Amino acid sequence: MTAPIDPAAEPPPSSAPATAPLRVLVDGDACPVKDEIYKVAWRHDVHVVVVSNSPFRVPVHPLVRRVVVSDGFDAADNWIAEEASPRTVVVTADILLADRCLKAGAQVLSSTGKPFTANSIGSQIATRAIMADLRAGGDVIGGPAPFSKADRSRFLSALDEALVRLKRG
Repeated sequence: MTAPIDPAAEPPPSSAPATAPLRVLVDGDACPVKDEIYKVAWRHDVHVVVVSNSPFRVPVHPLVRRVVVSDGFDAADNWIAEEASPRTVVVTADILLADRCLKAGAQVLSSTGKPFTANSIGSQIATRAIMADLRAGGDVIGGPAPFSKADRSRFLSALDEALVRLKRG
């Protein structure tokens, strides 16, 4: 096990070499799987940074750090996108943030465990735009399915697999 880090210390820059510590960056304001992220990250001895617009409790643990950004538009997304690198896994439901993080080389997972990939992101962005147009036109459309135990289980497995892949290089 590596030596504990100072949770207040600045993380390495996103251009950090392959020896930089692995990190999980969490779009934290509405993330339903924070406890699962901590569990998997601790098992792999990986740093977790939870980014949000408002403060909330995170575990007191040397591998967990909370970053509270301003409540400005996309402030949390901007922080995460700037920190994303090939040594990070980003957890978000935000398709546009996922796209930015993929372009930075990060692995990106939704809270349901579905990965965002370079091959799938274009169609996901297009679908998002179509749905926004429908809503703006007054069409009543359903939202996402309720979060389930299967989603939670799929997420745990996907995060574990992503961290194993990053550790192997």
